[in-house]
Amino acid sequence: MKTLPALIAAAALLGGVRLFYDGGGEGRTANAPAPSSGNYRLVANGDAASCVVKRGAEISHGLSLLTVAANCRRILPGIERAKFWRVQDDDTVAFSANGIDPIVTFSVADGDGYESYAPALPLLSLAATDS
Repeated sequence: MKTLPALIAAAALLGGVRLFYDGGGEGRTANAPAPSSGNYRLVANGDAASCVVKRGAEISHGLSLLTVAANCRRILPGIERAKFWRVQDDDTVAFSANGIDPIVTFSVADGDGYESYAPALPLLSLAATDS
């Protein structure tokens, strides 16, 4: 008779965890930036230079089109070739020319943006803008 209450408690706990994680982890995590208009400001080394990138329509799970302003080349040569924004399972974001091989990879930063970690230099930040 003691096992029935234990099973009920375990089922309730499991159900609560699944609700918290939005049905198995497909939802946004607590640290992930909130959805935005799709417009971002890419900044190098604390405002030394900046440009605009736009996350476009999602074309498959986690993969969206990306538009990078031509002047972004001043910040990171080669980034102007990026055509895809990919959100990884760990909430990192990668920009790529082919949807697979990253040109730059960002992790979730404090607040509502991202910070680059690969390549290591220059340090880039990506923050959502209203327009």
